[in-house]
Amino acid sequence: MVNLDILIDQFRRSYGKPPRIFSAPGRVNLIGEHTDYNEGFVLPIAINRRTYACAALNHSREIRVQSLDLNEASSFSLDERDLGEPKWLGYIAGVAFELQHRGINLSGADLMISSDVPLGAGLSSSAALEISVGAALLALCDESLAPTDLALTAQQAEHVYVGTRCGIMDQLTVSAAQKSHALLIDCRSLEVKHIDLNLPETTLVICNTNVKHELASSAYNQRRQECEDAVTILRRSLPAISALRDVNPGALNEHAKELPDVLYRRARHIVTENARTLEAAIALKDGEVAKFGRLMSSSHASLRDDYEVSSAELDLMVELAASREGVSGARMTGGGFGGCTVNLVRSDTVESFSRFITDEYHARTGIEPSIYAVETDDGVKEMRR
Repeated sequence: MVNLDILIDQFRRSYGKPPRIFSAPGRVNLIGEHTDYNEGFVLPIAINRRTYACAALNHSREIRVQSLDLNEASSFSLDERDLGEPKWLGYIAGVAFELQHRGINLSGADLMISSDVPLGAGLSSSAALEISVGAALLALCDESLAPTDLALTAQQAEHVYVGTRCGIMDQLTVSAAQKSHALLIDCRSLEVKHIDLNLPETTLVICNTNVKHELASSAYNQRRQECEDAVTILRRSLPAISALRDVNPGALNEHAKELPDVLYRRARHIVTENARTLEAAIALKDGEVAKFGRLMSSSHASLRDDYEVSSAELDLMVELAASREGVSGARMTGGGFGGCTVNLVRSDTVESFSRFITDEYHARTGIEPSIYAVETDDGVKEMRR
């Protein structure tokens, strides 16, 4: 947990003035993986691990940033877009530049960042950083954006200044989440429906493999291109479609032979995952934990076999969880190639589940996992003035 009193004191000692504090949560996607950039459906929650951005005006055109977790500092000018190292600065500078592109007149600011959202774990640490910083820079200039517009700004920043062609799910969840609810997001219309998190006697447990394979970023962009290639081919027979979201399972099967095998499998994951996500939203609202868990398990199998974004470590985590009494469902969450699984665990078995996963995963991999039960949380907000 981030100690806000210590964070404020460090900011005062570094910059000589008191800050305003903004925070944004990490997120866990319950189901609907890689569907967001295919204009499909996702069902995430915000979690009670947050990134904090302390901020104060410095009456210049420079943004000065300290990252306490990385023990690094850097800066950039609001009037120059030639960024070099460190790479993490692109997430912050990109948001500032995209806010300016929207016509918002930003002023120079001092920032200090601290977070308890694990880095590189598929829990949207980047979106939490982007949205918390965006909210801070806006507030310092007495400006504001609707949650959807702030999310779109952060998404564009990541596309242009980081090079990750991410969908909208992470940023929109971090901006618009409500405690005790999941968000059913239509990634085409950006409509958000808040679904009661009705999982009786069940705790959401995140298992972090503490592995992140290097090909994750390049493979993510490759999967997105493969989906676009599949649409291009399918459009010859289905001219009305503009994204895989428009293809139903029957139509995909009918035109399967038109696609190379790899593109067919990529498309099959997206088409079936959209159907699973809509079904899961109903199961969640109705408190059907077992049904929700079965859909999660099917999602993982599809991500492993058709989309090929799992890893040996993620598959082991899911296999171990599935072997335990009291576990209703388990799947990888996030972009894949390492990171975390999300698990539905009967609340009275969380402690024994955590011990079992830790011991067995370490015995088989030599890696110490991180296990944390999570609760839902609100989206971005100002903590105190």
